[in-house]
Amino acid sequence: MVNRGVGTVLGALVATALTACLAPRSDSGPVHTYLLRAEETMWADKEPGGRAGASPVLLVGPPQAEAGFDTPRMAYVTRPYEVRYYAVNQWADTPARMLAPLLVQALEKSGAWQAVIPMPSALRGDYRLDTLDVALEQQFLETPSRVRMALRAQLVDLREPSVVGTRRFEVLEPAPSEDAYGGALGANRAVTKLLEQIAQWASACLHKHSDCAR
Repeated sequence: MVNRGVGTVLGALVATALTACLAPRSDSGPVHTYLLRAEETMWADKEPGGRAGASPVLLVGPPQAEAGFDTPRMAYVTRPYEVRYYAVNQWADTPARMLAPLLVQALEKSGAWQAVIPMPSALRGDYRLDTLDVALEQQFLETPSRVRMALRAQLVDLREPSVVGTRRFEVLEPAPSEDAYGGALGANRAVTKLLEQIAQWASACLHKHSDCAR
């Protein structure tokens, strides 16, 4: 009975050691916290928001996370449909909440709107942008690993009211290194591209361009 118990414990220790070696994370050391920010090149040489009275006012709802991503823990996948989290690496906040001010800033800089106002707000707007199913993960499904950021956007005309356009956005960006820091760098590049796409799409919807339906 004693030998069998010792064998069971040793087997569990070996399995734990193998898992620690194979997993793309570290199980010891200080916690590393990362920020999600758009690259500075996105804001360069952009015009400010539209002139007073020239364009409608846009309300921006708080981005809503997809199940499994409403946490500051950094998500990664090594096989489809299974989400894992780094042990000692995390975001400063949930990806959805970090996205909110970046989204407002990108829409302001597009020049398509008189004002862009984050919700909740007592101010009335002409349009509202909702972003749903926000997901951010580092995928170790190929080499190099890739960072995937995705969401679904919906622009609503509050004057009708009616849905002007709905679109699913997804950006895949190679990670410069096979660790959490590489994932953070890839995520910042991915969010920059995602914000540019959303700002262009919202402007196309406002001007009734065919791009809005894509």
